[in-house]
Amino acid sequence: MDEFVRGKLTDWGLSEWIPKFEDEGIDMECLYELDDEEICSLIPNIGPRKKFNKRLKLLKEGQNPTNQETADVSAHEHEAAADNAQVLLSTSDTSVRGKRQLDLQGEGGVPPARKRQREKNAESFSDEIILSDVKNIMRCVHQRLQNEDNTKLNAFLKTKISDLETDKRELVGVFGKTGAGKSSLINAIIGEKNLLPSGSVSACTTVMIKVEANMHNPKYEAEIEFITKEEWRDELWSMYHILQDNAGQQKENDDDYRDTVEKLAAVYGEEWKNISLENRMDNKYFKDIPEFLQSKRKILTCESAEELSARLVKYTRSDSKVGDGEKVTRQYWPLVKCVTVRVPNNDFLQHVTLVDLPGSGDRNKSRDKMWKGIVGSCSTVWIVTDINRAAAEKEPWEILENASSLMGNGGECQHIHFICTKSDLIEDWDDHLAGAVPALVFKRNMEAKKTVIREFSQQRNIKKHFSENCFKVFTVSSKEFLKGKHLKPEETEIPQLQEFLQDLNDCHSETLNYVSGAYGILSLIQGARCRGVANKKAAVCTELEETLRRELDKVKKPMEEAYEAFEKCLDKGVKESKSSCEGNLKSILYPGGTSGRGFHRILRCVVENNGAYKPKRKEGKEININMKLSSCLTDNIDEEFRKTFPNEGKCGPFSGVISMFSLDTEWLIQKYKDVELQLIFLKTEEEKIKTKVNKTIRDRKKIIYSSLTGTIKANMQACYERAAEFRGPDTLNNMRDAIKKHVHDSKNVMFQVAKDVMLTQLKDLKMYILEELEKSLKESIELSLKTDDYSIPDFSAELNMVKRYRDERQTSQGEEMSLTGADPRGPAAALSP
Repeated sequence: MDEFVRGKLTDWGLSEWIPKFEDEGIDMECLYELDDEEICSLIPNIGPRKKFNKRLKLLKEGQNPTNQETADVSAHEHEAAADNAQVLLSTSDTSVRGKRQLDLQGEGGVPPARKRQREKNAESFSDEIILSDVKNIMRCVHQRLQNEDNTKLNAFLKTKISDLETDKRELVGVFGKTGAGKSSLINAIIGEKNLLPSGSVSACTTVMIKVEANMHNPKYEAEIEFITKEEWRDELWSMYHILQDNAGQQKENDDDYRDTVEKLAAVYGEEWKNISLENRMDNKYFKDIPEFLQSKRKILTCESAEELSARLVKYTRSDSKVGDGEKVTRQYWPLVKCVTVRVPNNDFLQHVTLVDLPGSGDRNKSRDKMWKGIVGSCSTVWIVTDINRAAAEKEPWEILENASSLMGNGGECQHIHFICTKSDLIEDWDDHLAGAVPALVFKRNMEAKKTVIREFSQQRNIKKHFSENCFKVFTVSSKEFLKGKHLKPEETEIPQLQEFLQDLNDCHSETLNYVSGAYGILSLIQGARCRGVANKKAAVCTELEETLRRELDKVKKPMEEAYEAFEKCLDKGVKESKSSCEGNLKSILYPGGTSGRGFHRILRCVVENNGAYKPKRKEGKEININMKLSSCLTDNIDEEFRKTFPNEGKCGPFSGVISMFSLDTEWLIQKYKDVELQLIFLKTEEEKIKTKVNKTIRDRKKIIYSSLTGTIKANMQACYERAAEFRGPDTLNNMRDAIKKHVHDSKNVMFQVAKDVMLTQLKDLKMYILEELEKSLKESIELSLKTDDYSIPDFSAELNMVKRYRDERQTSQGEEMSLTGADPRGPAAALSP
């Protein structure tokens, strides 16, 4: 220990801890490197530790308080800033919030999302302090428990502290063809004009790009994830066959050939033709990206959005030009699986990720799996298209239709936003007076919205998964939002999308859920130390156990009813599938308007890709034999599935029975005040378990829905492999015959097996729900009300501090929820006033 550390501890009024710092050998260098756990070990008492953390934070920020007086002044200013933030939260209900409502209607002078961001600055600062403090408290609690005897309750408490979690991120998927304005839209919304490259008609984004906030530092970062070397080797082999199949044939109109050449030229340059298949995996071709060879992720860190954008091009865009015609000699986008871009100082994306998505999956299996996983996890989907072709153009509607089952019954999408871009582009713009332009734009936008909504109402396949309530149309102008030459910001509708993202972000009660969970755990700790309430505990246990049995019976009934309903739907589906499968198959194997030579290559791609094929170019429609064969099954369950596992609204799965499940702890708290602390813990634990169960249902319902097509695919697998082996002049007919014969021979078993697999998965889900609720809550009741442990340390100071933080955040969260109409998920919901 040196004089610097001794002097600081003395100046800060913490001289009593000098011996501890001396024992641990803490000098000036170590002082600056101390982490939360080490500080907790050095200063276990919460009051002095908080004082030390404040002084150390100020010291690191360069304020260097050298005496107690200046330290106190700086600390007072720090506390005043936090207090002011809380005042903003508690007093803004009638003034700031009211003004914001006016701005939402376009009556205020400042775009609502921008204004909202400024309002959130103080709140975010407060949130960060609260979450950091409570996490530090719980780390120290956990550490002190580690030093105690490892009793059953002690082990339970440590597990509960480790299980404190924050919410998952909300995903917003952004679809759209090349040139539709996706990149410009994202740039405008997040306020970064030059982040994602845009403007080149010949270029297109070829990989998935996630955009989220950088919460760790003020830099622009990109994390590049590559496919594996083995996956690229497999892809090279597939491309080799495509080149061989096209040898000596007309190549200009072959999408697969052009796609193959484009990828090989990007990675190997124009000399790719002279490199043998065996040598294309030579390390020398990947010397600039050692991360690919090492199966690691590449991190790019830049000071500006422009710099990051320029460095990213070779990993994301199939465009040979950058800037003023500068050639990119080597590109690596064919090797990239996904890119995550992190932007500093962005409130919209703190808990929200925008994902720029290709319109369909990928032949590379890992990219395709990731694409399907992301699409199935999107809570919102944006379909971006040019306003002049919004309703008439087929591709946006095909994208939506092809992905609807993955997003709807097979996913968790709650909102579909059809975004018509370039709304500022009007013919003969210069012929109109500047003052008349907004009215003309508004009129054309209203007409476009009506046309798109009318088109949506006619999309039968899409509406099986989504109601009209979840569909909304926006007409935006990214250019005018950034320049403001002819339109006000609110007239571009970009602020409305920003407001949607901000509300989506705010619904993530990360801080409140963590703090509420911590409050429940600390309540249990203090409750376990109470003496003389054994009789009250026994009485409460009796009531809780009876309530638990009664509530589990309530949960069981709607699940059994849903199982019976699915069984009837599937019986009908099996019957229809047997009678129509061969006719459905014929429509795929003998398409009209396609030559035998052209279809030969398409069908080969289908069987080599396990029954599915999506042409790269917009003219071709997706072919999926497995989905076609399972269509009668899925058509018959779609309505029941959407009713049982709704994505929209607040009802929840199985008619909302999980959400309605309750041990009535709030009523018991009023009745048994002596065991209030234990009941507070049970209340938070009940909500946490319900949140976990609902999340598991969301995840497993995707697997259940996709099981029908998945079972058909598994049954057809051997048939596809046999068909892929055919070569020679009669290959097309041989492939067709092999597929037809397999379906004919298997139809009496294949569809029944698919039905049985789905019903088994539904039964397993029912058992999981009942067992998880019963097992978890019985354990919590046992350890909170039937187990005393007077050896547990006293954490009353920590409990009071966390309670104060929880009360502060509940007030603010309640205001946000009343604004957005959202319902907080997780332990926070348990402790709402």
